[in-house]
Amino acid sequence: MDVDGLGQSASSFSLCTETCRAKHSAGAAAMSLYKQVGLFLLCLQSKNNVGRGNRGLGSGNGRGPKLSAQIENIVIAGAGQAGGRAAEALRAKGFQGAITMLGEEPHPPYERPQLSKEMLHAPDVPVSYIKQAGDWQDKLGVRLETGAAVTDCDADRRTVSTTDGRSFAFDRLLIATGTRPRRFAALENCGLDVQYLRNVEDALRFRKSIQNKSRLVIVGGGVIGLEAACAAAIMGCAVTVIESEQRLLARAFPSIVSDLVAAKHRSHGVGFIFGTTVSGATADGVTLCDGRMIAADLVLVGIGVESVPTVADRLGLPSATGIAVDANGRTAAPGVFCAGDAALQWSRCHGRAIRVETWANAQNQAISVAANMIGEASEYNDPPWFWTDQYDLNIQVAGDMLDSDHIVRGDTRSGKFSVIAMRGSDVVGALSVNAAKEMAVLRRVIAASKRPARADLESRAYDLRTALK
Repeated sequence: MDVDGLGQSASSFSLCTETCRAKHSAGAAAMSLYKQVGLFLLCLQSKNNVGRGNRGLGSGNGRGPKLSAQIENIVIAGAGQAGGRAAEALRAKGFQGAITMLGEEPHPPYERPQLSKEMLHAPDVPVSYIKQAGDWQDKLGVRLETGAAVTDCDADRRTVSTTDGRSFAFDRLLIATGTRPRRFAALENCGLDVQYLRNVEDALRFRKSIQNKSRLVIVGGGVIGLEAACAAAIMGCAVTVIESEQRLLARAFPSIVSDLVAAKHRSHGVGFIFGTTVSGATADGVTLCDGRMIAADLVLVGIGVESVPTVADRLGLPSATGIAVDANGRTAAPGVFCAGDAALQWSRCHGRAIRVETWANAQNQAISVAANMIGEASEYNDPPWFWTDQYDLNIQVAGDMLDSDHIVRGDTRSGKFSVIAMRGSDVVGALSVNAAKEMAVLRRVIAASKRPARADLESRAYDLRTALK
């Protein structure tokens, strides 16, 4: 899983040994950065709560004025799921001003989970558009501009500019530009077919490739890479996954589940190489840091994602680990909000600021932020949640599973069980394997900060719904 996010799970990879040696010191530096960001978020929240620097927006405590009538133009930079859901929410809440949504891709907003799931398995799976292109204008009065990435932003004039040179004025700006795949420098221009999986075109290209090529190397043993491995193995490819950690999904799953997933993949012929990464490649395959050569005619890279910095940089907002927002989605720039994968938000479960790269966050946080943009008070504090399908295993994760004590409920041998993460008496995370109903309850327990007794959770006879009373 990406070190500063959830859902777009992948491993961080180093090019070779010097970087590997620096891993622990880099991790310490990252944690120091998180503490600094956490302090910044607290200051930002305090600033917003006293109503300074927000042009009269509601304070987030229900006492601020509603100024939707004073807002005439809202621009949404990014036409993905977060941008689309925010535009819908603005209209649903009665905003009657102009809404302009600017997207880099040629498509109207769509949902991404199927790109690494259903679309890789079947040729006739349609793209999951939130709305058809024409419906944004015809049914919602939203101006949708596709193929128009935002390249500049003038905070003083309150305008954004796009790749084609056009300029759009705003009273409120929502940054919903998402993230982009982290590139792997050692595989650039190597003569191999190297692919990434992020958008519709990527999914269609990869699906076609695994129908025609037989030797696939996947760099990164995270969720996206493993879902791609499922599809390729089912289609008959010889699949090798290279993972720099000592087990799969080490930044998201407890070892008991990592081992289960690895065993499931091995039963379908997938091979794994742990504890090393790629140092180079030729047209015949990839070379590992330990000197081994792995033959391949196709490589998929899934080593996490990074922020798209353009808009944030122009506004002077740090974005290396995400754009810091408070619980209302406000950034440090007046009148500018951020939602979705790009937002660096405080997570109570994690005890630090994280980027939440999940379908649920892109939808629900965007809806909450849209309300704040027009002066309604809406704080977003949902625990992170995502799911992955690995063959016949449906795995769901809520909250934070790391640095905690784990309680296993159910029989792991049956392939249907849950793992609850606790820190002291707090339930901070949960993972379910083919136990969706139990996960639905556990998500509510985490969200409500309930504290069921550890002894109760360890008892198979205990009804989790009791904790909600």
